[in-house]
Parts: sequence; structure tokens; C-alpha cells
Amino acid sequence: MSYQPHQSPVDASKKIPAGICGILFGGLGVHKFILGLTMQGIIMLLITVLTLGFGGIVMGVIGLIEGIIYLTKSDEDLYNTYILGKKGWF
Repeated sequence: MSYQPHQSPVDASKKIPAGICGILFGGLGVHKFILGLTMQGIIMLLITVLTLGFGGIVMGVIGLIEGIIYLTKSDEDLYNTYILGKKGWF
């Protein structure tokens, strides 16, 4: 009998890039695109661009918070909430 580590359906490869992009490029919504939340990413990008960057301050704070949330969640919780559940905000 061979030992096989627990294989979860979690796509953990998206967790770290989404978290880091949320922290660094939150105002552009890059982290939303990484998780497959295209509509929310477009909304964040448009708010930043159409307000000539002023809305980017608010979107940057939202991205920072979401990036921290992504990095602190377990892989399974992130997968279930944001990838399967398609939770768009926070």
C-alpha cells in the first residue's frame, strides 16, 4: 500500500499571485482577473481609469484588504469561497 498525500480540489496556484497582486495592484483589479472574477475586475479597472486615478485610491484599499484576506485564508476556503462560490467582494 502506497501513501498518497491528501489531494484537494483546490487550485492553490492562484492564491499567492492573487494575494500579491491584490496588495500591489489592487486598484487595477488584477487579483480579480486571476481568480476568474472578470466582471468585478472590469469594474475596479473602470473606476480607476474613468476617475483619472482618484477612484484608484479607494480601489487600492479594497485590493489591499482583499489581498490580505486571500493570503490568510486556507487553500480550501479560498477555493470554495472565491473560485467555486464566485464571491465577488471581500
